Amino acid sequence: MKIVFMGTPDFSVPVLDALHARHEIVCVYCQPPRPAGRGKKDRPSPVQARAEALGLPVRHPVSLKTAEAQAEFAALGADVAVVVAYGLILPKAILDAPAKGCLNIHASLLPRWRGAAPIHRAILSGDAETGVCIMRMEEGLDTGPVLLRHATPIGAEETTAELHDRLAAIGAEAVIAALDQLDTLTPVPQPAEGVTYASKIDKAEARVDFTRPAVEVDRLIRGLSPFPGAWVSVAGERLKLLHSRLAVGQGAPGDVLHGLTIACGSGAVEVTLAQREGKRPMMAEELLNGWALPDRLG
Repeated sequence: MKIVFMGTPDFSVPVLDALHARHEIVCVYCQPPRPAGRGKKDRPSPVQARAEALGLPVRHPVSLKTAEAQAEFAALGADVAVVVAYGLILPKAILDAPAKGCLNIHASLLPRWRGAAPIHRAILSGDAETGVCIMRMEEGLDTGPVLLRHATPIGAEETTAELHDRLAAIGAEAVIAALDQLDTLTPVPQPAEGVTYASKIDKAEARVDFTRPAVEVDRLIRGLSPFPGAWVSVAGERLKLLHSRLAVGQGAPGDVLHGLTIACGSGAVEVTLAQREGKRPMMAEELLNGWALPDRLG
């Protein structure tokens, strides 16, 4: 099929690769390059970089609401558009342009966790499972009928980064399967019950409160890893906590029991990976080599 691919971050790249191997991609749409790095020079998105490496035409309009942008999109004559973490709302004229519509790959089991941060929110909320849905897009926010869904359990020690990579691979396989069966799949409307919204992660959520139960602190650390990273202040320095697991132990909230095992409001967490300001992430043993923590954090 002739496909327009629309995506921007790392999550979208495995899907682009899978589609490129099986179908004709007539154009790739992504967000414009953004300032990044120490020099704040414009850096292309992961999707743009990969598309250009594959020799695919790339467009990054700042809006799809203009008549010109919509005419250019329609002129591509696509059979279908595949959208995954693109970053722009698609107007009705864009949704209606491909002959077989627009498909979205969403990293949750809809209608749970519609919106911007479904992977983070699933871990933060302690969900036992999540997954990927292939959805036929309509004008509402992630409200369209579902063509395929693939559920997967969330590991007890899995971080957002790890789950992100697994779901990206699952999404690539699922959209290929959906395209292979597109004319025979029956779209299933989402139920009205069970709708939740995965709002963007606010950096204000990231400071660790050790008065919370250990299970909640553990979810916060894993759910915000690697970005923005849950953190705690140590002698005026921000220490990011990037991987953890529940541990046996008790004490006053914030007490350092041993190593990087820290008491919480109930129970304790063992931090296994952390990052000091201006340094790379380190395993706990390496981090503590020559760096003495205070008796209490928080």
